[in-house]
Amino acid sequence: MQLPEKLAKRVSSGLVQKWTCHNHNCGGMMRMRWQRDINSVRKRMFRGVILILLLLGIPTLLFLFTCSLKKVVVEGANHYTEDQIKDKLLKTKVDFNSVLFYLKYNFISKPEIPFVEKLDVELVNNHTVLVTVYEKKIAGCVKFMGEYLYFDKDGMVVESASNKLKNVPEIQGLQFSEIILHQKLKVQSNSLYEVIMNISNLVNKYDLDVDVITFDKNYEITLLCDGVNVLIGKKDYYDEALSDLKNILIKSKGTRLYELDMREYVKGSKYIIGKSKKTSN
Repeated sequence: MQLPEKLAKRVSSGLVQKWTCHNHNCGGMMRMRWQRDINSVRKRMFRGVILILLLLGIPTLLFLFTCSLKKVVVEGANHYTEDQIKDKLLKTKVDFNSVLFYLKYNFISKPEIPFVEKLDVELVNNHTVLVTVYEKKIAGCVKFMGEYLYFDKDGMVVESASNKLKNVPEIQGLQFSEIILHQKLKVQSNSLYEVIMNISNLVNKYDLDVDVITFDKNYEITLLCDGVNVLIGKKDYYDEALSDLKNILIKSKGTRLYELDMREYVKGSKYIIGKSKKTSN
């Protein structure tokens, strides 16, 4: 391409020097400069990643080592031992950090444990948590199709299990066509739930070993207590009879007593009708 006439005269007179760029050298210099820029960016990014890892990693390591869970204290559990509750809660590596354990079971996960209404978890210190267990209030159980179904004071079926729990009486004599978990047990009279709960509370209050509570067709009650059939009958108040039952059974030890009639019992009575098994000669 020819230069304009005025510019050509200046170039020929030396006022302006003509500059020529060789394409292959120019392109090479640009590529080298671009490569240096890329390498510089990579180095800065690498240093940034290392810095982030250090900023996050060191506190994380300190958190894991200073908050390791070493002790779990369990309170309020009757159906389960302390070790059984621990086994149900400590399932993953995360659970062995006291802070994460506290956050998980208070705000994230609600474990479903049979016969347990809820759990409260308290952070005692960096290495210790306190677990308070609130168990469901069980009035009794019924056996249905090989399973024990447990219900509360309102007759709501709360749990089912293949085994019978200790200190929970089996209720016999109730009539029902079906039992559905988490629904009310439909029996012949709703007033029976109040009676069952009353008897259950008195059994616990006086520390009686009652395995079975039986209702007959007239709703009269018989208790199977320490292997003895105790006829209680139908009363407005059962406290009077049950308050003395334990002492009566203790005094009857060795008599081979198998039936005790307390249907007409009045507190302070000197005589009670009982039946003993005959001894073989």
